Amino acid sequence: MKVAVCGHVEWIEFVPVERVPRQGEIVHATESWGEAAGGGGVAAVQLLRLAGACTLFTAFGDDELGRLCRSELERLGVRVEAAVRPEPQRHGFTFLDYDGERTITVVGLRHGPSGADTLPWDELAACDGVYFVSGDAEAVRRARAARVLVATARSLPALEEAEVKIDVLVRSGSDEAERYRSGDLDPPPHVVIETNGAEGGIYAVAGEEPRSFSAEPLPGPRRDTYGAGDSFAAGLTYGLAQGLPLEEALVLGSRCGAEAIARSGAHGGPSAPG
Repeated sequence: MKVAVCGHVEWIEFVPVERVPRQGEIVHATESWGEAAGGGGVAAVQLLRLAGACTLFTAFGDDELGRLCRSELERLGVRVEAAVRPEPQRHGFTFLDYDGERTITVVGLRHGPSGADTLPWDELAACDGVYFVSGDAEAVRRARAARVLVATARSLPALEEAEVKIDVLVRSGSDEAERYRSGDLDPPPHVVIETNGAEGGIYAVAGEEPRSFSAEPLPGPRRDTYGAGDSFAAGLTYGLAQGLPLEEALVLGSRCGAEAIARSGAHGGPSAPG
């Protein structure tokens, strides 16, 4: 089983608080930690957990944070293939409140991979599944060489420009940045999935009526929702790459999303195993 992710990485500082502060207010936290996160980082580690190996095609800023992101992902076991950009590494700050919600602020440019980067793009043709999080249109075309291509509507402009067939497009029903309307992509995706948190979601296969699917129960206390969407998409990608029917792949994806909500931060907090 060969799987890969095309996407960005962000160094995120996580701070658990009772609640997000109101304007002008000071709140106190008893701990904080940093992780190599972002959509690409989260999905790559999730696919690594499932498949035993995963390659991340990405780009890092040419600074200490960029080098730290790479070393932390490699410590976790991800194979990293990355270009280096002259701009600083994107980073951010995430409040994790006691209700299990995350509130994120990011700083800097999102460094997605470009198809023009000198990376081993030809390897994607041997991949059973690729999850596309971010990058340019040529990176989308490169990713299309995989047997199964899942993409997030978060990168709709690149998908539009690429003009390739997406097997499954995933969007969040609560995120305006992931809005998708029928006709936005030509050719249209074979399947469009809309996730709606604890309510599960809706999926529509081309030419068929939309159907609903259920969320999986949390395996433990609700800690935070950071990375749940990309964990869902990574699990879905793995299931489809395995050859599972769509309905079974949705169950696996939902289970991965539930597991993400039951762990701290992007990969499990400061004690995440390598």
